Amino acid sequence: MSTGHGADSAPAPTGTTTENKKAGTFSSLKIRNYRLFASGQLVSNTGTWMQRIAQDWLVLSLTGSSTAVGITTALQFLPMLLFGLYGGVIADRYNKRKLLLITQAAMGLTGLALAALTLGGVVQVWHVYLMAFLLGMVTVVDNPTRQVFVSEMVGKDQMRNAVSLNAANFQSARLIGPAVAGVLITAVGSGWAFLLNGLSFVAPLAGLLLMRTSELHPVERAPRGKGQLREGLRYVAGRPDLIWPIVLVGFIGTFGFNFPIWLTAFVDDVFEGGAGTYGMLNTLMAVGSLIGALLAARRGVSRMRLTVFAALGFGLLEIAAALSPSLWVFAALMVPLGIFGLSFNVTANANVQTAVDETMRGRVMSLFVMVFVGGTPIGGPLVGWVTDTFGARIGFLSCGVISAGAAITVALILARVGNLRLRVDLRRGHQHVVFVPRERLTTAA
Repeated sequence: MSTGHGADSAPAPTGTTTENKKAGTFSSLKIRNYRLFASGQLVSNTGTWMQRIAQDWLVLSLTGSSTAVGITTALQFLPMLLFGLYGGVIADRYNKRKLLLITQAAMGLTGLALAALTLGGVVQVWHVYLMAFLLGMVTVVDNPTRQVFVSEMVGKDQMRNAVSLNAANFQSARLIGPAVAGVLITAVGSGWAFLLNGLSFVAPLAGLLLMRTSELHPVERAPRGKGQLREGLRYVAGRPDLIWPIVLVGFIGTFGFNFPIWLTAFVDDVFEGGAGTYGMLNTLMAVGSLIGALLAARRGVSRMRLTVFAALGFGLLEIAAALSPSLWVFAALMVPLGIFGLSFNVTANANVQTAVDETMRGRVMSLFVMVFVGGTPIGGPLVGWVTDTFGARIGFLSCGVISAGAAITVALILARVGNLRLRVDLRRGHQHVVFVPRERLTTAA
């Protein structure tokens, strides 16, 4: 008979535990602390989506310029590109629950400040720019801290499920928030959307305060010291199983996820539609993303090959969408695009988190988020220029080719690093295409 201590101290192989294989779609919600966290995040995520829509509409109404809307978005993402790695150092060093109490309160205050300015009738575009930048600065710490706090709430066995449910949570809010914002903006103006967003952060703050700290899984913190940022970069650089998935995330985040650019261009220039068509396409993609997140949560087990396969499928679907002969074919492809895009993001996130040491998780995840989100200020203008110069189809097609090409390249590099070769087996009941160790092929020969 084995002792409980021995079972706890011996780390299980990643993604192979019996508990993971039998995990249900919502298994991590059985954990009280995570249930409180997820409930609060659903409320605040809905508020955040409301503010995104209201913020863009406000800037457009103040300036009449789409460029000004782009500047607002860039200012919100720029801090992650410039300072994202420092947020990971802070997340590794300090108590994550206390950090989240600070960051979530600060994010709520930015919404309330913008509400006061707008409802008071004194808001100017530079106010929106400033609030967007401040929100981005808070996100530098908030995002990696939220990512790594998941493991403290649910433990390693349930982390993949919880990461998937976080994504489902975000996509559910993406379906609700813009619809509510549209009603509010039309009925009473943008200021009330900002006010509700600011108040929505009461929910995650209450959830954090109500948590039972005794039920959190203990995680070793990184001690204070010099050179911790460089230490994190060296750690990733020395791990091919981390660096190449993060490189793939960077390529797809920078080039593959510029949907606002393509969707507006296709609706306006290719299909000659209006706001209703644009809203329909966004809704279909959000539905696909939600399905992808729930499928990932149900799966429980994911491997690196699934991440690469999802990236390849995502790129190929973008190519197919770029060549769509009609609006209805294009619209139909939005659902699988959402499924594959979200599956790629969730599996990459979970694989990286489970592969790193606890004291490095914040720094590694800050790098993950930085390359995924921080590429937007670089990729957005470049993709926009290609789309404006050569047309919507060429812009979408080129990014699909880049995404698929990056997936194939990373797959070949990981296979070479792992001393693997591609095997094709067309027999019924066998995996048709699979990477196997070179030695196995030699032995079989």
